[in-house]
Amino acid sequence: MKIAVVGTGYVGLVTGTCFAETGNRVTCVDIDPNKINKLAAGEITIYEPGLEKIFLRNLREGRLQFTTDLREGIADAEIIFLALPTPPGEDGSADLRYVLGVAADLGKLLTDYKVIVDKSTVPVGTAEKVQAAIAAHYAGEFDVVSNPEFLREGVAVEDFMKPDRVVIGTQSERARKVMNDLYAPFVRQGNPIIFMDEKSAELTKYAANSFLATKISFMNEIAQLCERMGADVDMVRRGIGSDDRIGKRFLFPGIGYGGSCFPKDVQALIRSAEDVQYNFSILQAVEAVNERQKKHLLPKIRNHFNGNLTGVRLALWGLAFKPNTDDIREAPALQLIEALTSEGAIIVAYDPEAMANVKKLVGDQIQYAANPYDALVGADALIIATLSPLNGVSLEPRILIELAKPCNTK
Repeated sequence: MKIAVVGTGYVGLVTGTCFAETGNRVTCVDIDPNKINKLAAGEITIYEPGLEKIFLRNLREGRLQFTTDLREGIADAEIIFLALPTPPGEDGSADLRYVLGVAADLGKLLTDYKVIVDKSTVPVGTAEKVQAAIAAHYAGEFDVVSNPEFLREGVAVEDFMKPDRVVIGTQSERARKVMNDLYAPFVRQGNPIIFMDEKSAELTKYAANSFLATKISFMNEIAQLCERMGADVDMVRRGIGSDDRIGKRFLFPGIGYGGSCFPKDVQALIRSAEDVQYNFSILQAVEAVNERQKKHLLPKIRNHFNGNLTGVRLALWGLAFKPNTDDIREAPALQLIEALTSEGAIIVAYDPEAMANVKKLVGDQIQYAANPYDALVGADALIIATLSPLNGVSLEPRILIELAKPCNTK
């Protein structure tokens, strides 16, 4: 098939590359000429394990192309994916200006039937808005489909190539056939393509991420109880995670969830509920617990050093919001850095992927180590915020600060 993907962020680039890997011809469109020039030249613009290899292969074999020209990008496409940002507004609701702006542009460019696919995470009712934005400029046939992504940064390629499920929201039989044919190579092992209406598909994405965020906040609350009661949170985690009704994943306590999905999607679902006069109290509590958890380590560190952090040298392992990514959006480590440096602490940080992005954001407010051991030299304490970078082994997020003795040697 011939596919256009509008937007080359994490979702767009993974989507376009993986579709090309199964033999489709994909053109990715973005308004950023610098990014497009880099991608066209073979320079990948995000870090995602396993992506670069298939990106370069499909670029070399001509199945993957890049342009800043929307007209050129969609000219021969049968399917157009919208993988555009939907950042939270001041009230937490999803900002649809990019999605609806491109939809209006498409309406001015379409000349024949195409399937327009919302790949971005969008509120319930967005498919109808996209439909209206296109129809305002184009009277021909087209269908708008909701196809939310369920990609975990760090394993996004595997998630796309071998999905647990594919959710497709459409009430058009014509669009259903097109989407079924497109995804058939990805579900040969029997995992389902689940067809539903557009609104249900849109809500499915928010419901999934919000449920996972709820599990994380629940375990962080259990961790708080364990600290006060003398119980071992790791043992509790193992005890409840062995129940297959609960499952083992997303039960590791830590310093709060971050990233581009969970904070944004929880907020957006809360605001969407308010729009229909429903008080989503569980999610409000999830959000409140997460914000509190991000600040949990600060008083522990402050108390250990008798309330004075001036000149205290702290090694910090982990800057991204999770292991195996360079994504620092909403990373709890950033709040910790801001708080500690404001009280005079010296931070020496290491993260195998995210240091360059953090340096763009905070510059020389902190120091950066060449390897995890160098970060420990002369340190008064070690804070593990996200991962253990030793030999590439990931440590599940957990509340952990080693303060027993100074770290003066390698």
